[in-house]
Amino acid sequence: MFRKRLYWKWLLAGALLLVVTSRTWAQTGAPEAPPVENIKYFDFFVVKGGWIAYIIMALSVVALALVIEHSVSIRRATIVPPMAIERMMTLMDEREYEQALRYSAEEPSMLGYVVNTALLEAPNGFGAMERALEEALEERSAKLYRKTEYLNIIGAVSPMLGLFGTVVGMILLFSAIHAADSFPRAQVVADNVAVAVIAPFWGLAVAIPSLSIYAMFRNLIEVLTAECALAADRIVGFLKPAPAAAPVAMAATAPAPTNILE
Repeated sequence: MFRKRLYWKWLLAGALLLVVTSRTWAQTGAPEAPPVENIKYFDFFVVKGGWIAYIIMALSVVALALVIEHSVSIRRATIVPPMAIERMMTLMDEREYEQALRYSAEEPSMLGYVVNTALLEAPNGFGAMERALEEALEERSAKLYRKTEYLNIIGAVSPMLGLFGTVVGMILLFSAIHAADSFPRAQVVADNVAVAVIAPFWGLAVAIPSLSIYAMFRNLIEVLTAECALAADRIVGFLKPAPAAAPVAMAATAPAPTNILE
């Protein structure tokens, strides 16, 4: 135990000595780094990336606009509003079928569209209503899935554009070396390498959140579509015909079969 404590004391003392020595060397011998406030981050992270970085940043603006639009349109209040479920359930329970048809036609949500499509097929029987309900659900859910595909495209294209920037930067660097017939100045090398590094940085910075949010919206659409299917099935179920009663009384009064061999 004593040796273990002595070991940790010597280790702590060595670490402190190393820190003090490095700070003293930095203050006396090492060149001072430029202040943080003097670094132009916009020039370093955007301008140095060239036109490819600008294209990727434009895609980031499009992705942000899509996320805002999906956040407004893909939510429970616009797909399966609880007030609409309660209202249509009440109308169907009170046998106000015409008012339920009118209300579902005016309801802008997915639930209203699905229920209205099913109720319009009521004259053709309950089987036709069920088929219309399923087709309407598939149509609206596919429309929502297609909306989110743009985020998937941006998430897939952005890293490819970043890789393209890497290739362009390396080509420019080799061209500068060939033109100078020797290794070029450090500024020329830094500018070309910046294109090769900053473009992939922006490609990944756009692709990672785009693909993550895309997956979140896909899962949300799946959950809300399932809720819409259950709610629509409950509402349309008020029109489901009752099963035919089995002739229990006739079966009870029927004479027992006789054996013709007796």
